[in-house]
Amino acid sequence: MTDSENPEIERRIEFLRKELHAHNHRYFVLDDPMISDAEYDRMMKELIELEEAWPQFSTPDSPSARVGSSPLEKFDTITHTVPMMSLDKGFNTNDLISFDQRVRKLLGNETEVLYTAEPKMDGVAVELVYENGGLTMASTRGDGVTGEVITANVKTIQTVPLRLQEQNHLLIPDLLEVRGEIFISKENFALLNKERANQGLSLFANPRNAAAGSLRQLDSAITAQRPLEIYIYNISDPDVLGTDSQAETLQTLKQLGFRINPLILSKARLSEVISYFRDLDAKRLELPYEIDGMVVKVDGFSDQQLLGATSRSPRWAIAIKFKALQERTRVVDIQVQVGRTGALTPVAHLEPVNVAGVMVSRATLHNEDEVKKKDVRIGDMVFVQRAGDVIPEVVKVIVSCRNGTERPFSMPFVCPVCGASVVRIKGEAATRCININCPAQIKGNIKHFASKGAFDIEGLGDKLIDQLVDKNIISSYADLFFLTKDVLENLERMGSKSAENILLAIENSKHISFARFLYALGIRHVGEHIARIFAEAFDDIEAIFVATAESFELIDGIGPTVAASIVDFFGQKKNRATIRRLLESGITFKKDKTIKGDEPLTGMTFVLTGKLETMTRPQAKKMIEGAGGRVVGSVSKKTDYLVAGESPGSKLAQARRLGVKVISEAELISEFFMQNSGDKKK
Repeated sequence: MTDSENPEIERRIEFLRKELHAHNHRYFVLDDPMISDAEYDRMMKELIELEEAWPQFSTPDSPSARVGSSPLEKFDTITHTVPMMSLDKGFNTNDLISFDQRVRKLLGNETEVLYTAEPKMDGVAVELVYENGGLTMASTRGDGVTGEVITANVKTIQTVPLRLQEQNHLLIPDLLEVRGEIFISKENFALLNKERANQGLSLFANPRNAAAGSLRQLDSAITAQRPLEIYIYNISDPDVLGTDSQAETLQTLKQLGFRINPLILSKARLSEVISYFRDLDAKRLELPYEIDGMVVKVDGFSDQQLLGATSRSPRWAIAIKFKALQERTRVVDIQVQVGRTGALTPVAHLEPVNVAGVMVSRATLHNEDEVKKKDVRIGDMVFVQRAGDVIPEVVKVIVSCRNGTERPFSMPFVCPVCGASVVRIKGEAATRCININCPAQIKGNIKHFASKGAFDIEGLGDKLIDQLVDKNIISSYADLFFLTKDVLENLERMGSKSAENILLAIENSKHISFARFLYALGIRHVGEHIARIFAEAFDDIEAIFVATAESFELIDGIGPTVAASIVDFFGQKKNRATIRRLLESGITFKKDKTIKGDEPLTGMTFVLTGKLETMTRPQAKKMIEGAGGRVVGSVSKKTDYLVAGESPGSKLAQARRLGVKVISEAELISEFFMQNSGDKKK
């Protein structure tokens, strides 16, 4: 028997391909994996090894194609069977109403027409061709008639099915041409640019440019490293699937294994489409991907055929664009702003520009590294956008507009508010003022100091603290313990009884655990869990004053970053003076109830995501840390458990990719708290 006639090897390769296609669909389209990442990787490794040993059994639609193929010298071109026409554009609901009127007039229809509406993805339009269920060709839109062949690159995208899903009741057509939008999510775009900046590469201006650049790589192995995704939105020939409408077609495409945008509105009246447009506009910045408008299509294919098309666009569809979120302006100055945590943030002062209906005159530059990476200079022309619909940011410098008069920015050596020295701890992006009496930080520090996890001073709310600071009654949290009744009762909305209650609450807070005391100081990187570790190693504040970073690093659970932060904090004379004043006020330390190593979650790291059922995430965090666990914000290989509530988002997918165990809130309580409680009772 020759190698090419080895039926056992061929059957094994076919089995692995079929299994991997099915698992890809469950993981990337349905978000419902059935096997671990490690098991998937083992199957993929075996398939690649078998295909390399027996290349005669290789096929173009193999899952192994996702790793990339040999680089091309140039892209071939292809003429689309059916032109990928552009859409007429509108810019408001009046344009949408006019479109509906034109449609009804052309159809001779006095009654309502049903539409399908969907987010207009700000990505790259492509066409995928499937023959006998396998992906054989992928191309860009190009000029609508002719596009570039990018098959090898598209095959690397995990959300693109290489083979269609076989359904018992659904026939797979011999030839199927689908159209979709390839994009990069906001989160992945930020990570991609961060990685490029670390490598000294130029940054992408926006997710669309990043997606387009990734698809036009001659080396598909580079494309395979880019976080590209796809949503399918149409087919070139409506008759192929035997469906009667856009809505029915999308459902059929979903059954075949294509990823369809879940926000699509089907069979909607005009009034519903208008409401949908307003809803999309309101929440577009909350979406995980960029959209720049809404596409509206007449739903029925028979109506589409009657309406026909002009030479450049179909009469049965329209794109309603949102107002632009990115505009061009000039940086007139860069000044430093000090936040409540002491972080120094460079802020670009701009020539005022209207961005999405809001006049913007300032934009954050985040930190010193960002200024250097983007090379923003005073006098530069830049693109600005509104991030999160609140904080404008500088996106990119328009280098071609420079004339030589632009001035580079440098971070100050002292705090611009209080004049204290500033530090930048190794491994951190932010430069910080660590003077706890800095006026820019006072309110935030006092609010943290009085919060529930710290001194828990009942009745001392944000508004009262604002009054006390604004009227120069207090300038540090130590001043709280020297307030008098006559001062308090003269404040707004503060009578004699209220003043007495505040003073009583302040007095009652003086007997506090050493761990809560350390947490209340607001030391950078010292949360409640680290504060407990810290308190177990030291029981004397004076010993902390003279301790070195090396001695802190010897404590299990405290690394170099935290150690450096602690040393910097206690190395400030003003900070030590404030702490001594606190102790002079009569503060005493009570013994912590927990004993090191006796906490059920000691050494475990948790991430919380989604909406929990019986408690808020801050409450769950407090409960976990109270039992010795650690709660962090992002999933990594070091994460022990992801606690997933309703609508968990991207953290769930990341946990599954890394093999992190996912548990519910109920499992968290039953496995770690009720069980331990029962053990103790026994």
